[in-house]
Amino acid sequence: MIDTTSAGAPKCIRHIGACVLWLMCPFALAGADVEPPVIPIGLDAYRMWERWPAQRIGARAYMRSTYDRRGGNEGADASHFLYQLADDFNLTLDVAGPGVLYFVRCNHWHGSPWHYEVDGRDHIVQETSSADPTKPAPNSVFLPEHLFPNPLTWTWSITKGADLNWVPIPFEKTFRLAYSRTRYGTGYYIYHLYDRSAKLSHPIRSWDGNTPPDKDVRELISRAGTNPIEDLNSLRTDETRLDRGYSGVVRLRSRGPTMIRALEISAPRKDAVLFGRGRIRVTWDNRAHPSIDAPIALFFGAGTLYNRDGREYLVKAFPMNIRFDSNRVHLACYFPMPFFDSATIELTNVLADTRVTVRSELLKGPREHVAYFHASYRDHGKPEPGHDLVLLDTRQAEGGGDWAGHFVGTSWIFSQRGVLTTLEGDPRFFFDDSNSPQAYGTGTEEWGGGGDYWGGVNMTLPFAGHPCGARGFKEAKEPEDLIQSAYRFLLADLMPFGKNAVIRLEHGGVNESSEHYETVTYWYGTPGAALVLTDELKIGDPESESKHGYHSPEASAPYIINSRYELGPDTLHGKEVYPSHTDQGRTTRGTSEFTLKLDRANLGVLLRRKLDYSFPNQRAEVYVADAQTNKWDFAGIWYLAGGNTCIYSNPRDELGATQHNVQTSNRRFRDDEFLLPRDLTRGRDQIRVRVKFTPVEVPLFPGHPLPELAWSEIHYKAYCYRFPVKP
Repeated sequence: MIDTTSAGAPKCIRHIGACVLWLMCPFALAGADVEPPVIPIGLDAYRMWERWPAQRIGARAYMRSTYDRRGGNEGADASHFLYQLADDFNLTLDVAGPGVLYFVRCNHWHGSPWHYEVDGRDHIVQETSSADPTKPAPNSVFLPEHLFPNPLTWTWSITKGADLNWVPIPFEKTFRLAYSRTRYGTGYYIYHLYDRSAKLSHPIRSWDGNTPPDKDVRELISRAGTNPIEDLNSLRTDETRLDRGYSGVVRLRSRGPTMIRALEISAPRKDAVLFGRGRIRVTWDNRAHPSIDAPIALFFGAGTLYNRDGREYLVKAFPMNIRFDSNRVHLACYFPMPFFDSATIELTNVLADTRVTVRSELLKGPREHVAYFHASYRDHGKPEPGHDLVLLDTRQAEGGGDWAGHFVGTSWIFSQRGVLTTLEGDPRFFFDDSNSPQAYGTGTEEWGGGGDYWGGVNMTLPFAGHPCGARGFKEAKEPEDLIQSAYRFLLADLMPFGKNAVIRLEHGGVNESSEHYETVTYWYGTPGAALVLTDELKIGDPESESKHGYHSPEASAPYIINSRYELGPDTLHGKEVYPSHTDQGRTTRGTSEFTLKLDRANLGVLLRRKLDYSFPNQRAEVYVADAQTNKWDFAGIWYLAGGNTCIYSNPRDELGATQHNVQTSNRRFRDDEFLLPRDLTRGRDQIRVRVKFTPVEVPLFPGHPLPELAWSEIHYKAYCYRFPVKP
């Protein structure tokens, strides 16, 4: 039944008008024995995009990069390598699986030919500019081209500065990425690691280096800018036409939970800029706070709806697009958005002949499987020198508390004055109480899919873009033309969290920029924690060690460490920004054992360790036993490559010889994680853990002395996975 009524215009931001749509349906709670949802992996993460809202229990995401280990902006965060096996094999990424590499970004062709070493087998990946980088090839492509086709890859000739690769590379045990050349070797990489017993859409099989990505996925992503849903007839469609000073209410009643599959809005083209300054608010299930609350233009991916050069698309992305025809501007959001009782969608700045279309379908599966869609807006005003911008802190979102879900992107204005130099700021993302960022990037335009500030040129791709902003003040046609914005959407490379997420962005190379930022952070989240801290072992504390049955025959005596975590610069303009702190720990070259308490109903365990990162390439075999038995089961390899000492090689010439500059930062503290598989933890209220150090005897570069090797232990924390319990 559809009932459309009209009412007087409510009071709202600009007092021009509002649109309120109600979509209502009953729901039934799922049973307590519900299993975790299937996690789409590899190419399935694209083709099963309707599962964007699904919880990822048993998956962790990491973003590593060539950032300046000392917190500065050396070489524009380029050419900092974990170690060098040879002058043409400079390691930027080294991980132990099972997992999938989902994204690689490099500045132009730099670093190519690249080594993609999958489970010990080396594959050479390059692009057409590699043959003679002093004369870069126009319209370059990745090679082998059939393995790295468009639209899963884009090179600098389209992106205006970067080589981008979204082709999933699965690995069963190990993956290493190395650069052959080190000139301006900047890059960042996103990969997932999985609980070996997690419910995946298919088993992980090592990338063979022969099979191209499936055609259906390439065709799906090629539909960016249009509605990616093939069968529109299967959806319920509700359309509303609004006029100035008008508000409308549309009530939809159904027999079960609902998923909005498309939200489409259009307005007269002549009023686009004014309309884009309005607000969109969405409240799910009569909650106390809206989950979407953002300026209309920025929500749909652009800092303004000013179209300086009459392009058809400002944003031609997979989940969002902004398209102009001769008379109207069309805005569309295709992020799937589930709800269970009601959804209230409010627009402000409603102009004459504004049209809203909502396409929806019944939601299948238990409600615990999915999370609400959020778009959190922040107006950062004047940034605080020395401190990151906080784009999102879920501990303060919508009344605060725990949230479980995943981070899926950002849309942001980084200057209102046409200033591009502020783009040196690094993204830093923290999940689930970690003091180390699980994601650490190399710069703001790199996060937006470009390089070298996009050369000031606009571009729009399915998952990244720089949709608006003139090259500089002199080229601006209107004041709106000075608004510089970018977007980055995550799908296969989304970043799960089970308790909280803190999304931060450095403003300028060392947090010194004074530009006016505005940001929208997209995320899925449901109230409550999917990761619950159940135990903590403090190494060097006699009471804690005794309580946990800590036994490490070859461990050192406890020693005191005064240091820092890896963050921005320690000081700015002579003022300390990130002070050091003191802790104590041990090292061992043998085996450590300890007992941890769990939630018997756990769905797997995240084991976090605080460590001293001055000991490089820490690798161990992990075993689990029932606390009452001595039967040990192998849980996997726990490996953290690199250390607080790295190699910097950034020759001045494109084909310059590899350098061997050793650098040591003062950041020795690091938090690292390991997934204990649920087949070894479920049904147990405590377990015995054994960590057996297995040294990686690799020098920083050939001929350099082998560093001191050891397994470092400061704290261990056990977090149990579960379905979020609503507060």
